[in-house]
Amino acid sequence: MNRSEKSKIILSTLKKLYPDAHCELNYSNPLELLIATILSAQCTDKRVNSVTESLFKRFKKPEDYLKVLTSVIENEIRTTGFFRNKAKSIQGACRTLVEKHQGQVPQTMEELVKLPGVGRKTANVVLGNAFNIPGFPCDTHVIRLSNRLGLTKSENAEQVEKDVTILFPKQEWTHMSHRLIWHGRRCCYARKPDCEACPLQEICEFYRNNL
Repeated sequence: MNRSEKSKIILSTLKKLYPDAHCELNYSNPLELLIATILSAQCTDKRVNSVTESLFKRFKKPEDYLKVLTSVIENEIRTTGFFRNKAKSIQGACRTLVEKHQGQVPQTMEELVKLPGVGRKTANVVLGNAFNIPGFPCDTHVIRLSNRLGLTKSENAEQVEKDVTILFPKQEWTHMSHRLIWHGRRCCYARKPDCEACPLQEICEFYRNNL
């Protein structure tokens, strides 16, 4: 079975399995999603949501993040890990939004990745979920499942993105990324995948190679 045929099965199967798959970060506007996604690096969505619940009540606009010392933001986000780098990225991104984008989150990949702390994954999350512009965020779950299912042979996020986006319809990119993430969190675990419960086992290279 070639990758194109396999991708069609994966799409239909995961669509049925996770019809309500969505971004599990809490946000109410593009800025909040941008900040939450920056915080989500090496951190669970659950932890990020617990931190942003109070963070977003205190900081409403990009300017608000620039009115305080970096140490204030560090204390707010400390439990998300790598808090010093994340605080620096948040303030840097907000400064760029104010200076170059009238305080608004840009809606193109080219402009988003110029923001401090923002790579293609974060940009794709913002584009797909805040602006409904198709994007395929490749986090650790997407990379792991794409390899196990035989959709790519790369561990590099940008290469994985190139490999998988040619296999799925553009209008499905954002939702497909969510479905892979949900399956990675609920079945295809990193250490002990629940292969026996997986409806994709018959086309899964990882399962076949570990029989």
